[in-house]
Amino acid sequence: MEQTEAVRTGALHAISQVLLSSRPISWINTAFPFAAAYLLTNGSVDALFVVGTLFFLIPYNLLMYGVNDVFDYESDLRNPRKGGTEGALLEPGLHRVVVWAGVVTAAPLLAAMLWLGGTGHPWSWAMLAVSLFAVFAYSVPGLRFKERPVLDSITSSTHFVSPAVYGLAVGGAEPTPQLLAVLAAFFCWGMASHAFGAVQDVLPDREGGIASIATAFGARATVRIALGLWLVAGALMLVTEWPGPLAALLVVPYLVTAWPYRSVTDADSGTANRGWRRFIALNYAVGFLVTMLLIWWALVRS
Repeated sequence: MEQTEAVRTGALHAISQVLLSSRPISWINTAFPFAAAYLLTNGSVDALFVVGTLFFLIPYNLLMYGVNDVFDYESDLRNPRKGGTEGALLEPGLHRVVVWAGVVTAAPLLAAMLWLGGTGHPWSWAMLAVSLFAVFAYSVPGLRFKERPVLDSITSSTHFVSPAVYGLAVGGAEPTPQLLAVLAAFFCWGMASHAFGAVQDVLPDREGGIASIATAFGARATVRIALGLWLVAGALMLVTEWPGPLAALLVVPYLVTAWPYRSVTDADSGTANRGWRRFIALNYAVGFLVTMLLIWWALVRS
């Protein structure tokens, strides 16, 4: 009886750690871009919509964040942020479990996406390949794009923009200047978000010998780079179809959140964690407003 209870307790602990490593608080950040892009392009909630949304909701994040937690274990030991919603501090015994959980849950959904997507949209296959490559290239030894300043922010942004591009591609969207402006704005937002998030880890990253955009440019310059990228994102939205220009206003809360840290020193870079926590909560409010704008845009186009 006690042995059975111990096994059950161990299994529940492993499951909780696997889920924690996938950052549930951030699941919506990858599922929503695909779902919105596909639905607005294809116009129907079909099997591919359901399967793709499920893939980008859980397995995709499990692969992206879980693999990162496995290969960042040594440096995470020195990072006070790890061990909660901002990243699991995975026990070494669970590393293999997390990686296999990502692979096993992702494989059948990927197969279904390739089958349901058919051969009519070959660019969607390429974009899916780019998306998965970016997921692994960010963390795995030999590539470790996360340790290549600027490329780290580019790769991180790809993690969030590529599901949207895949949704557009498999839905058969036609590229237009306005659509490209939206994607470019989203990409700038993603780079800014990663750069600002890297500021809080300047000291533990340097202690662990990890390079990043923030360790390369310093905390102060990196915050200002993030502010500039958010401004560019807002400017790009001004050239989109109505009501797209209203989305330019959505960068204002991010600017307000990051502005107090525009002169933060490397020594005090950890204080940026307060801004980062507000940033995480802000994403939900902004995501709701983006949804309202997308619905408005769909009604205007109908």
